[in-house]
This record gives sequence, C-alpha cells and structure tokens, in this order.
Amino acid sequence: MSYPLDALRLERVRALMEEQDLDALVVRAPDNVVYLTNFWGMKGYDACVFPREGEPVLFCLEASAEDAARTAWTADVRYVRGYDGSDPRPPLARTLDAVVEAVKGYGRVGIELSLGTQASDRMVGEPTTFTRAWFDAFSAAADATPLLARARALKTDQELARMRVANEIAAAAMEHVRGRLEPGMKESEAAAVWQAYVHGQGTARTDVELALPFSLVWAGKGIKTFTATSDLPVVEGEPVLFEIWVCADGYWADHTKNLVVGEPTSEYAELEARLMSVYAAALDHIRPGASMAELDVLVRDSLRFEPTHPICHGVGARAHEPPYPHRAAGGSFEEGMVLAVEPGVYWEGGGGLRVEDNFLVTRGGVEKLSSFPDGIVRCH
Repeated sequence: MSYPLDALRLERVRALMEEQDLDALVVRAPDNVVYLTNFWGMKGYDACVFPREGEPVLFCLEASAEDAARTAWTADVRYVRGYDGSDPRPPLARTLDAVVEAVKGYGRVGIELSLGTQASDRMVGEPTTFTRAWFDAFSAAADATPLLARARALKTDQELARMRVANEIAAAAMEHVRGRLEPGMKESEAAAVWQAYVHGQGTARTDVELALPFSLVWAGKGIKTFTATSDLPVVEGEPVLFEIWVCADGYWADHTKNLVVGEPTSEYAELEARLMSVYAAALDHIRPGASMAELDVLVRDSLRFEPTHPICHGVGARAHEPPYPHRAAGGSFEEGMVLAVEPGVYWEGGGGLRVEDNFLVTRGGVEKLSSFPDGIVRCH
C-alpha cells in the first residue's frame, strides 16, 4: 500500500544514529525494511542501506519491481535476480553482494546482530534466515538492533493509523465468528472462519493491499499456555479462546478474545471476574513514567499464578516487539508506545482464560485500539 513518506520516523532513526556515531544501517529483516522504506517484500530476499546522511537504497528481487515502484519511499531501488543463469547461489547471496558494494563508502555501519525474531514476508510459508556469510560480510559492524528497537517503540501518527486498520480487521473478524460459532464446531473450523474473513474481507478494503491472518484457537479444555489448534469441539458454556494476529501491509494487531455459546459455567464466570479485575488494574498502572517492572510484579502477584508468556509487550511492524516489561529489568512506559497487555490463567489439565488487546499509551493513560470487547463474549 502506498503511504506518504513518514519523515518523523526516519528523523528519529537518524537522530539515534548520530547519537551512536553510525554512518549507515544495513537491515534485511522484513519488518525493519518496512519500517525504513515502506516496502514489504515477498520472500525476505530484500535489504536496505539506510545512511545517516543521503538517500537510502532498497534492494529487492526484479520480480518485485512493480511493488517497489508503487510502495517504496526510496528513489534508489536496485534489483536482484531471483534466478541467474550464470550463478547457482540462492538470491540472498546476490543481495549480499549488492549491499556490500553499496556500503563501501561508509565508515561505521550497524547491522541486526542481536535480532531474535522478525516479522514475516508476504509469502510467509518459507521464512528466510540470516546466513553466516551475511554476518561475516560486516565483521566490524556495530549492533543496530537496540537502536531500531528504541526508534520503533514510539509510534508515529502514520504507524498508529496503520495499526488501527489491523485492529479494525481483527475486531470485524471476531464479530463475524461470533454469529457463526456453534456447539460441535471444531477449533480448526472456528479458526478457518476467522482467518477467511481477515484474508478475504481485510484484503478487500480500499485502504489495505494485503491482510494476513494468524491464529491459535482453543476450545474449553484445549485452552493452554501455548499449543496448536486441534479438532476439539465447541462446548456450550465453555469459552473458545482466539489468540489472533492480523498483519495489514506490514503492521500488526495482537489480540486474545473469548467467545462462549450460551452462558459461561460458574467456574468460568468466577475466573473471568478475577482476571478482568487484574486486567483493569494493569491498564490503570500504564501511563507515561510508570515502571515496567512494577507492572510485571502487579499482574503476576495478583494472579497468584505464573504465566509462561510475557504479560505485556510492544506491537508495531512486528506482532511481538520491545518493550517486554519484566520484574528483573528496568524501563518506564512512554507516551506513543503501543502495547499488547495479556494476563492469563491456565488450569492444570487444560482450560483457563486469557484476555488481550492493544493499547496506545497517552498522556493520561491508555487508549484501547480494538472495538471488540474483552472478557468472555456471548455469541449471537
């Protein structure tokens, strides 16, 4: 999707580069390429050289020339052959050659040395990975991952607008499933209904070029900390938990929503009341200057349970990105952050509940980005 150049975003990156005395960044994680160029590649064979002064260079496959011309902010786009009759190496090797040539004139370079996760490309099915040759080619480079994490933690108005779109699609898809969920339906069938709506109706929007769905759906006893969607049936009175992600043109929403056919059992009603009380206290805590460590302590101690997943993390050009509040770490919340807040309780043997939405940190607290309710939502 074509967006006007987000100057504030790029100025923030360049200010941090000045602070750390970096002459250029070399990035190839799809989310960092999106962040710096607005180009969302097909196969992860793309890269960007982003200088502190001067024009960035985007490297992408020849087959993506039309996409780059339509969406990229960079005027300098250099193409790499997906297939070269004289070169049997994979495309990323040719990308690396081109990048190395482009950075020859720069002094201190930063690359993604400590990147732990990255967002998907548009094809998703075969994510690319960094090879040793990539790191060896920049052996004297600094680690640019912390710099990019700092820059990305505070969202610009354009980024917020794009994330609101992803949140709208996720909420609309939940409303769609809400009217169709019924006893006996399998977890996998419920997931397919949600995913089909996101991909079909989300991509059909005039302000979206491609919407991709990702989900984990668990019914009743299938609700656990982290496991795959299975074929367990929907049971009246037991929640169906939707752990869902929407990526709309490179920007994400990350939610956990719960539907129930009929009325929840007394056991689940009691759990919902306790969990929503903790959730409300967590949201009340989050405001500019508030301690991230204290949030982690507040939630985990209040639940009297130790979820194995973070109870809060950043969202943006990746579904899970810094900051990750932790009781043993520092940091304070800042205005302009977008966070996923997700306390959960899981019973031994299966079952439980998690709630999650995305929140913008504002001067006075937080703003919920999704219109779909939290807690256990009754089906129509």
